[in-house]
Amino acid sequence: MDVAAAGADATVQTNNVQAGEISCEFLAKKLGGKGNVVIENGPQVSAVIDRVNGCKSVLSKNPGIKVLSDDQDAKGSREGGMNAMQGYLTRFPKLDGVFAINDPQAIGTDLAAKQLHRNNIVITSVDGAPDIETALKTDTMVQASASQDPWTMAQQAVGVGHDIMNGKKPANPTILLPSTLVTRDNANSYKGWSSPR
Repeated sequence: MDVAAAGADATVQTNNVQAGEISCEFLAKKLGGKGNVVIENGPQVSAVIDRVNGCKSVLSKNPGIKVLSDDQDAKGSREGGMNAMQGYLTRFPKLDGVFAINDPQAIGTDLAAKQLHRNNIVITSVDGAPDIETALKTDTMVQASASQDPWTMAQQAVGVGHDIMNGKKPANPTILLPSTLVTRDNANSYKGWSSPR
């Protein structure tokens, strides 16, 4: 569950390519299709690779957007995002947007920008985690997160696991769940990670 695993009978996970796409579509739109951005990468597991590939596919369709960096591993953590962003802001005097591969990195990225008195940076990410739900109701520079749905992911994984134990393998061993974008505009109606379905 959650990332591709060699030899697994089935994997239930977010459509991470789509998550990267919708997060970066929002980023590109907010920037009016132009500006300097970084893709704040993370540990090289299938979910992260897919998110980055989805983001890159969208940004490549916006010739006015220049990707300044896409290979720094911010470790999937708040501290990693903060450290990476401090480096970006030191290296790049003009930075308009950041795609962080997950919400903890995005929160750390926002903290670093605030500490260095840099404003007006659009930050997007992936997860739709409770911390982002809360942050979207504040003055954070994180403006959107492509959601994951752990509740549904777990329900489907249990069902698929039950079927496999009873001799019924899924037609496709990779089951992708769609992602929706959580923004300030829809954060109040978003069914977060712990909401029953």
